[in-house]
Order: sequence, then C-alpha cells, then structure tokens
Amino acid sequence: MADTSRGILLPVYVLADESFSMNPQRDELNAGLIALHESLRAEPMIAAKVRLAVLGFSDDVKVRLPLADVRSERHLPQLTMRGGTSYEAVFNDLLVRIPHDVSALKNDGYKVHRPAVFFLSDGQPTDDDDDAWQVPHRRLIDRAVTPPAPNIIACGIGDAEPRTILEVATNPNFAFVSVPGADLGRSIAQFFNALTASVVESGRAMASGNPELRIERPDTFNMAIDYV
Repeated sequence: MADTSRGILLPVYVLADESFSMNPQRDELNAGLIALHESLRAEPMIAAKVRLAVLGFSDDVKVRLPLADVRSERHLPQLTMRGGTSYEAVFNDLLVRIPHDVSALKNDGYKVHRPAVFFLSDGQPTDDDDDAWQVPHRRLIDRAVTPPAPNIIACGIGDAEPRTILEVATNPNFAFVSVPGADLGRSIAQFFNALTASVVESGRAMASGNPELRIERPDTFNMAIDYV
C-alpha cells in the first residue's frame, strides 16, 4: 500500500521560565525568540519540517504560541515575567498538551517524530515538595503511560542546581548548566543560539529523510552530570 502521509514533523516546545527573577533578562529572552524565528523563516524547507510552540511558566503555564508552522507566523510572542517557578505546572500541562498536539498532527495526515522540549530555568522549583513535580514528570516521560513522551533538553542558569536540571532532562547528555558566576543575559543568548542550531539541524535531518534529533550544547555551559 502506498504511503499517503504528508511527511514527518518534529514538534518543538520552548519552555521559558517567566518567574520574577528572570525580569532583568526579559529583553534577552525575547531577543532569543526573535532570532529563532528569523533563522527558521530564512530556511523554509527546514522550517516546513518543524512545528514550534512557545510556553512561559511561573505559577502556571501561559501559551505564548500554540504549536504552529512558523512560516505563517509574522512575529513570535513576547514573554512576560510574573510569579514563581512551578515545575509541577509545567509537567501537568505537557501531560495533556503533547498527546493532544501529536494526535492533531496525525489526524492531519503527518507522521510525527518524538517531540522535543527545550526547558530553561534560572532557579529551583517553588513547588511545595519534589513529588509535586516529579510525579507528573515521570508520567510524562514514561512511554508506556504517554506514548508520545518527549525528549527533554534542560538548561539551568543562575541559581538552578545541576542535580535538578539532570532530573528534568530525559538523558544526561541533554542536561546543561551555565558556569558559576556567568552573566545571565549572555547565558540566555547562548541557550537560544544552541536551541536555534538544534532545531535547524534537526529540521535538516527531517528534510533529508533521515529523521533524528540533533542537540547542540550552549557555549560555556557544562554538562550537569559533571557536577553530581
């Protein structure tokens, strides 16, 4: 039987910490989103293989951009700083959002690569206890519970602890922390540079017919596993 699919897509979720502690870096965060958008629009054949969502999290999750084809988006949204740093809100949201999005793409006739979540935080979770976020996190990454369980690439800056970033990432090779004392604005710029390179290279792999997730480590970031 002939393959009637419309091709394979990579869903990418950018999860940016919008807690008040990130307010001094708001301009760098929004500049990073602009650069990501411009890079993808400059390579439409690659952008065609990617669907991008932008989510901001603090005490809850705000959808800044639902999963979309960025070729049809004139501008990416602005992030707004507010509240605390609830990891529980993040993973409870993704438990619902990712299966829904993947199902919608399949219903539209696409094959779907395992989604990628790029997670950026500058601090420790403000949830009441670790179980509050670790329980939904475990359900999210368990492929028996959540078949489209994502790959999570976690980056920590500022007060984020390597141990926590390592727990968030789905692979030790996907967990990065900025060097101690690094300028936060520069670290955010490096995160978005690596994010952009990862998405472009992964999109290129999709377009070549050899779909795979390709991850670039941000410059001057270290592997979180090296600290524990």
